[in-house]
Amino acid sequence: MTLDPKFLAVLACPADDDRPPLRQVGETLVCDKCGRVYPIRDGIPILLPEEATIPSS
Repeated sequence: MTLDPKFLAVLACPADDDRPPLRQVGETLVCDKCGRVYPIRDGIPILLPEEATIPSS
């Protein structure tokens, strides 16, 4: 499922003070600044830092 581009344009990473934008990768939203990956469940982005995963380097 692809999120509406207008909706995606207003989403930002809640874990960073400067609120960088997120980009959709499959069924997730990714912050390029901190690397957190937020899930999208049933078409709803879950933007809770405790729900995000941080990929290992």
